[in-house]
Amino acid sequence: MAPTSYQAPTRGDKAERTTYSQSVESNMSHTLTKVSKLLEGKGDAIFSVNVGDTIADVVGVLKDKRIGAVVVTEAGGVMQGILSERDIVRRMADTPGQTLPQSVEDLMTKDVVTCTPDDTLTDVLKRMTEGRFRHMPVLSEGRLCGMITIGDVVNFRLKELEYEALRMKQMIVG
Repeated sequence: MAPTSYQAPTRGDKAERTTYSQSVESNMSHTLTKVSKLLEGKGDAIFSVNVGDTIADVVGVLKDKRIGAVVVTEAGGVMQGILSERDIVRRMADTPGQTLPQSVEDLMTKDVVTCTPDDTLTDVLKRMTEGRFRHMPVLSEGRLCGMITIGDVVNFRLKELEYEALRMKQMIVG
């Protein structure tokens, strides 16, 4: 039996009380993260080679810089294509012992899929997965401003998840 002072809640009693532990924005924030946020932490270093360089030159750059792909540019710095380790390995299988002296222009991917700093990481990751490639140049107003990899996106997302887990733990523990 309820005490005589008890009064059952009425419809308007909870109208002003709102909880902020979860919202559409907080639950979907990772889907809204932009490429620009990733580039802030990674930096905008871009390694490129010229159209007329040889595959041997590219292999040297890839090895020295410890990267998996380079942007191919012409003399004015305009992007002409991209060349990755995978491209080189496939060509080596087709032309064993004759690949290194070949021209970058003959081997590069000319139809490059790019993104902008305003694209979401979710969209970029989806395009990379569907296209089966691991490197994507970032263009801002037609100019090259960075390069992201599938590993960059995955690592960035893992850090976001770790931070979210820490926030939930702090919320629970108090």
